[in-house]
Amino acid sequence: MINNTKLICFYGPESTGKSVMARKMAEHYQTLSVPEVAREIILSSDFTTEDITRIGYAQTQRVVDYAKTANRFLFCDTDLITTQIYCHHYLHQVPPILMELEKQIVYDHYFLFDIDVPWVADGMRDLGNQRQTMFNVFKAELESRQISYHLIKGGWIEREEKIKAVLNLL
Repeated sequence: MINNTKLICFYGPESTGKSVMARKMAEHYQTLSVPEVAREIILSSDFTTEDITRIGYAQTQRVVDYAKTANRFLFCDTDLITTQIYCHHYLHQVPPILMELEKQIVYDHYFLFDIDVPWVADGMRDLGNQRQTMFNVFKAELESRQISYHLIKGGWIEREEKIKAVLNLL
């Protein structure tokens, strides 16, 4: 929590609705959502550990900055665990600084998005044929860190209702 703002992480593999849901929840709760900085820096799957390090620093700073003016909740559609997962997947290594940056932001709640919605190509996504594998990796990373989460599955309306029900309890 930063400045009494609850940090909410929408987490999971690509094309599960995290970005859209972050924007929807921010609008509903009249607050902010932090976009995925990687989409601003990386334009293809050709990137380096230096690019990933820049992303890690930029994503962390963006969360800190947005939290200063957020209203009760700050919705984030990614985190540093996600950055580590994709770095490991594509580059087969993870710069140690990503683990240090991960510790700087502690999310108040995680929502793990299931893959039970259609995969949509957007020019950057390329893991449509590995959805279950990637979902398992994302889930395992939360569990290895003993981070509790709510699994979000079902249609778009059902997902939205489940998230709002949990948030209203917070």
